[in-house]
Amino acid sequence: MDTSTPHTALPSVATPSVLPSDASTVGLSAWADIDLGAIRDNVARLDELAGDAAVMAVVKGDAYGHGLVPVAEAALAGGATHLAIAQLGEALAARAAGVTAPILTWLFPPGADLAAAVRADLTLSAGAPWALAEIAAAARATDRTARVHLKVDTGLGRGGAWRDDLAGMLVESARLEAEGVLDVEGIFSHFAYADAPDHPTVRAQQETFVAILADAERAGLRPRIRHLANSAATLTNPSSHFDMVRPGVALYGLSPVPHIGGPTHFGLREAMRVVARLINVKDCPADQGVSYAHLYTTTGDTRLGLVPLGYADGIPRHASGVGPMQVGGQRYTVAGRVCMDQVVLDLGPESTAQAGDEVVLIGREADGEPTAQDWAAAIDTINYEIVTRLGPRVPRRYLEGA
Repeated sequence: MDTSTPHTALPSVATPSVLPSDASTVGLSAWADIDLGAIRDNVARLDELAGDAAVMAVVKGDAYGHGLVPVAEAALAGGATHLAIAQLGEALAARAAGVTAPILTWLFPPGADLAAAVRADLTLSAGAPWALAEIAAAARATDRTARVHLKVDTGLGRGGAWRDDLAGMLVESARLEAEGVLDVEGIFSHFAYADAPDHPTVRAQQETFVAILADAERAGLRPRIRHLANSAATLTNPSSHFDMVRPGVALYGLSPVPHIGGPTHFGLREAMRVVARLINVKDCPADQGVSYAHLYTTTGDTRLGLVPLGYADGIPRHASGVGPMQVGGQRYTVAGRVCMDQVVLDLGPESTAQAGDEVVLIGREADGEPTAQDWAAAIDTINYEIVTRLGPRVPRRYLEGA
């Protein structure tokens, strides 16, 4: 009998509108094409690189801005056996949307509705003693065995248990498993410097992880899934693969180690292509300030093009003056300040561009288009941030082709 206390309903996860795959883009200010075939192929490639290890596809953050449910289904079709979704609310939303594969979720506060998670057959992470206790309470309240992955901190200094807390949790987990309250299916951790494969912390964290696994065994635990490798480690460090790898950004065809190689270097391809349309093109004289505060001034007679996307859509405001875009095969950078809903391009005096012409913001390395990595390099961030910040005002269109 379920005697759990009712909780406030979790908010629904905001998602952008979805266009039919064959929808015309005429009349749209902007859209993002998501190539599900690329997702499937990228997962298949990662599965190949993982060797005997299985693949847990990380689809948190609305699948890095690509769309949770379509990407989850594509990843599973590509060979992933498990999914990882950080926030509990988003994991529950995936279940409600019909995703039936095993889902690991690990970010929730004390007092969260873990009974709902247990009923939804989610795999819960316990990274602190309070979390282990609340998961056990939820299992008892629902009269079900809760599936758990213990999160251990091997040196990242972020989430997960370590030292005395961890030692106590291993003993308590074994006791709860023997009682039938928990199934401690897995133990996992996360690298601090996986994108720098030669950094000494990488080897040190692996050694710490192995030592913790031995401690778990001495406590009476026999976890079936040990996982440590993120995208970077999946691509560069086979010794860290254990039973399962946990790639995120690489699923989407983005390199987590661009200093080593881009997507094509690793046999991946970008899944997201973001396109807008010019909505105004006008002749402009020399010495004209452009956009707020006139941070940019034209140096000669030229033509200006207006792109109807801005920081409300995820274009970083600090990309003012440097964000790359492409019109008619020609590369430009944002002229002046990024506004909430629009940016300006200085197209040059010879441009024949017209209102309605396509502007590529994010495309593929292999096609010579601006990429998420180009944006990241321009504003000194990572490609993960560029794709995940794409806002819900930009509709997604899911394509099956290459």
